[in-house]
Amino acid sequence: MRAFVFLLILANLLFLAWTQGYLGASSDPDTLRVQQQLLADQVKVVARDEFPAEPGKAEKVVTQDEKKETEVCLSMNELPVAEVARVEGLLADKWVAFKAVRTVVEASASYWVYIPPLESKAEVDKKTAELKKLNVPEFYVVQESGPNNRAISLGLFSSKEAATARLDVLRAKGIKSAKVAERNGKPTSVSLDIHGPEAQADALRLALADLLPESKPVACKAAATPAQ
Repeated sequence: MRAFVFLLILANLLFLAWTQGYLGASSDPDTLRVQQQLLADQVKVVARDEFPAEPGKAEKVVTQDEKKETEVCLSMNELPVAEVARVEGLLADKWVAFKAVRTVVEASASYWVYIPPLESKAEVDKKTAELKKLNVPEFYVVQESGPNNRAISLGLFSSKEAATARLDVLRAKGIKSAKVAERNGKPTSVSLDIHGPEAQADALRLALADLLPESKPVACKAAATPAQ
């Protein structure tokens, strides 16, 4: 039994010496490659199917914010149609980075309930005293020069129906001289929202001020966020 154990130990020692190359080259070529590796556990893969970066040149990571330049929105409100064409022409010629979005504001009319102009101040005083006696709550005398001088305004309304209803109330009080007439409201106009790079916004403001001194651009109103 002791001889068998001795032979087993001897065989193991001989096998170990053979694998370490003490008894000649191993028949397994991978054994030699493993022995020749230096710090194999510290080897790192630097690239797969691509060339590694040149030494000393760190790769720059470009964020999404850097790719998209910050934009600004300038608003020009209630411009006449002719002025809108001038602004759009300026953008097309010299400020191609900016885009303008039109919003048309339709013309609006108003309706006036009034007593036609009286011939003298004495008549005006007499009529206003009568209105106070009849408990007419709101009225004023037009004092600006022009065809409506010394007329008495009894109300301004956005619709003809509302003005007619007011007239009926006044006539029921005994004011027979009151009338309804349409007044010139705001003409059709256009608002422009101009979007473009913030870096050029100040220069564009100056250019627009030179083009239309009476219409200064302002910051666009922020869109309302719906309540949660």
